[in-house]
Parts: sequence; structure tokens; C-alpha cells
Amino acid sequence: MYEITFKFEQKGLEQITLSGIEPDQSLLEVALKNDIVLHHNCGGVCACSTCHVYIEQGDRFIEELSDKEEDFIDRAVNPRIHSRLGCQCILQEGSGQITVLLPDQTQFLGE
Repeated sequence: MYEITFKFEQKGLEQITLSGIEPDQSLLEVALKNDIVLHHNCGGVCACSTCHVYIEQGDRFIEELSDKEEDFIDRAVNPRIHSRLGCQCILQEGSGQITVLLPDQTQFLGE
């Protein structure tokens, strides 16, 4: 089971910490199941970059970056060394703590 903290670049949003999160689901799925807004224009199939997140802690608990995911991250707004796509961050078997920073998604409102 995982403890996942979602932090937000967008002003006015407080971080959210979730406990007892089961493995074998993506960070996108976890966010959506817990009413955390994370854009996902392609429906979570690694065909866009709108579910772009920054993994601040716990990247060893999620699947490794694939070449396809890396190609889409290059198209994301403000990619960083710890950028990932939420739809591709599948929680591995085990447990631990993960901290995720969600970029300010208001930048996508016009798209």
C-alpha cells in the first residue's frame, strides 16, 4: 500500500495526502478516483502530454520511463528531469511514499 501526496503549482490549492493506495494503478487513476483534477485529453493511453506531472519522491515505486512516454514528455509544458506522464506511472507491487507535483493546469484551459 502506498501513501501518495499530491502537491499543486496552482495557487490556492492545498496538498492532498492519500493513504492505503493499492498497487497496479496509475497516478492518473489514483488522482481521478480521489477527485483530483489531472487533465488527460487522450484518455490515459500515452498519446498526449496533458497528464504531465513531476515526481518529487518515490520514482522507484513506479514503472520506468518508456521511449514513447519520453517522446510525449518532450512536448509537455515546462518538462523537467523528473517529469512523467501520470497515465504511465503505474504503481509497482510493494509499498512506500510518493510525492507528486501537478503543474499549474490553468495553462491548458484555452486548448
